[in-house]
Amino acid sequence: MNHQQTPAPDPTLRKSRKPVLLRPPRRTNPIIWCGAVFCIIFSIMLILAGIVILIIFLVIKPKHPLFDTTAASLNSIYLDSPEYFNGDFTFLANFSNPNRKIEIRFEYLDIELYFGDRLIATQALQPFTQGRGEARLESVHMLSSEVYLPLNLSMELRNQVQRNRVQYNIRGMFRVRASLGITHFTYWLYGRCQVEMTSPPSGVLVARNCKTKR
Repeated sequence: MNHQQTPAPDPTLRKSRKPVLLRPPRRTNPIIWCGAVFCIIFSIMLILAGIVILIIFLVIKPKHPLFDTTAASLNSIYLDSPEYFNGDFTFLANFSNPNRKIEIRFEYLDIELYFGDRLIATQALQPFTQGRGEARLESVHMLSSEVYLPLNLSMELRNQVQRNRVQYNIRGMFRVRASLGITHFTYWLYGRCQVEMTSPPSGVLVARNCKTKR
């Protein structure tokens, strides 16, 4: 009988085999754990704040403040040349907070005066707080000096003065902060008023159309 001999192991293979060392698992840095916990807590707080604000809107149904004018005077209109306008206009701005449970703060107030689509004066007002259900009157003085008017607008202004009916557009931009206890939210508010005045020097308000929107 022929016996098959098992080949001897190659000594080079023995040398190439190396023991595999298992590294112990790395421990997570405590700073990373703290950051993860903070993110989770912050996310939960955001969700809770959103739920609280949603409940306020559904239960209390807050209304935005209103911007209006109840009186105005057109003191002067003077065209220094065919296309350069000077004017003096004063109106009484009425801010009202219709909410009975929410306090309002006007943090930024900017008011612009237009004839047609041309800006002719601008005025900033000081911030103020308005209590629940309160109304506030602010006298706003708009002065125009050497404001360029295109020829078509200049001619239209002359015609309106002669007809004893001058139309201005008042535009207000306000940043409002509404507060209910420790909860508050901030938003922008835009007021628009189209006013019709008699001619200067003793021009008075004869018609107005005001709207306030977010």
